[in-house]
Amino acid sequence: MTLIPFSDLARAAYCPRQLYYVRRDDERSVPATARERIDLAFRYDELVDAPDRALRRLPLHRSPAAYRRNLARLREREEYDALVDPASERGFLSGKDCHGTVHKVLEPGPETGDSDDAAPTPPPVPTLVSSGEPPENGVWEPQAVRAVGIAKALAWEREREIERALVEYPAVGVVREVRLTLRKKAAYREALRAARSIDGPPPRGDDGRCDACDYAGECGTGRRSLRSLLG
Repeated sequence: MTLIPFSDLARAAYCPRQLYYVRRDDERSVPATARERIDLAFRYDELVDAPDRALRRLPLHRSPAAYRRNLARLREREEYDALVDPASERGFLSGKDCHGTVHKVLEPGPETGDSDDAAPTPPPVPTLVSSGEPPENGVWEPQAVRAVGIAKALAWEREREIERALVEYPAVGVVREVRLTLRKKAAYREALRAARSIDGPPPRGDDGRCDACDYAGECGTGRRSLRSLLG
């Protein structure tokens, strides 16, 4: 069965019709500014104490002072050292159902305990780096679906269960966790089915997501004719 790119999973979760247009045009390039923001995820240790003049030259979503505060809070998290020095960067994963780039794989150290027996090593944690803004809480649903796909591909490759993934928002200095709950895995399976079933333009949606879509004009979502309005 054809493997689905991780990015297609996110688009299918957002809008299957958008994914149809992206596939039709074979357009998956990442804008230059987005690439610059993604690159910030590999510079936390350099930026956490950077002066205002250095931070103002970067494509941040926060003021220099707010950005440093966010990175200072991030530095207090147990994953910080692994985020700064991950086991792998920008690697390629190929699982049972999907494949693509994983921005980082974190390898936690062995758990400590009172037993003399060697403690089991916790599972690796994959990360997805986003160039955008996080929601008030958690992560956006399409990003959660993509993170689950990445975690499941890593689990397939490592032949062990992966319990969680992280989504990094480096232009904000925030990192959020995605647990592989039953609900998250169900959303992933739904997106996977949608991505595999597209063989023509899916039905149009009609909600606030369309305003931010590059294909809104071509799709015609929410644009009713005068004849339809008059009945």
